[in-house]
Amino acid sequence: MNDKILRLPGVLEMVGVKKTTIYEWVKLDLFPRPVRLGARAVGWLESDVSAWLATRKPIGGDF
Repeated sequence: MNDKILRLPGVLEMVGVKKTTIYEWVKLDLFPRPVRLGARAVGWLESDVSAWLATRKPIGGDF
């Protein structure tokens, strides 16, 4: 399987929350952990983020 690595800006665009929220969710095990890409770089597997989004319930009104 050849999974795309998303850097933080791509994750933020997909999920629609701010950076601090993503890292807080990671800390609380509510969001997939990033993979280390280098000494100061991380990314997320696109499949992990997509699977996480698929499990989320819509918030707000009836759509």
